[in-house]
Amino acid sequence: MTHEQNQQLLKTLHECMEACNHCFDACLKEDDVKMMADCIRTDRECADMCAFLEQAVTRDSPFVKELAGVCATICEACGKECQKHDHDHCQECAKACFECAEACRAAA
Repeated sequence: MTHEQNQQLLKTLHECMEACNHCFDACLKEDDVKMMADCIRTDRECADMCAFLEQAVTRDSPFVKELAGVCATICEACGKECQKHDHDHCQECAKACFECAEACRAAA
């Protein structure tokens, strides 16, 4: 990957991590937290994976392609889960997750 491609991937990963963390926090404040359990769970998984991949890219890990494939799978799952909920934070998170999944597939 070129430096510019790396920079764009890092930006996309970071934005997805932030969106997932925001969604996670907002879901915990919803009236029916139990209904949001799967959303909260996938938000955490996705944010953590994006942060890990972001670190791997910055240290030029030899496993970036493999990690990017895993990250794409997790982002896609999180996007699908968040998409089920009408909350603005969930819809924004879904959008960020789908964009990140696409970027990760390109990196894989």
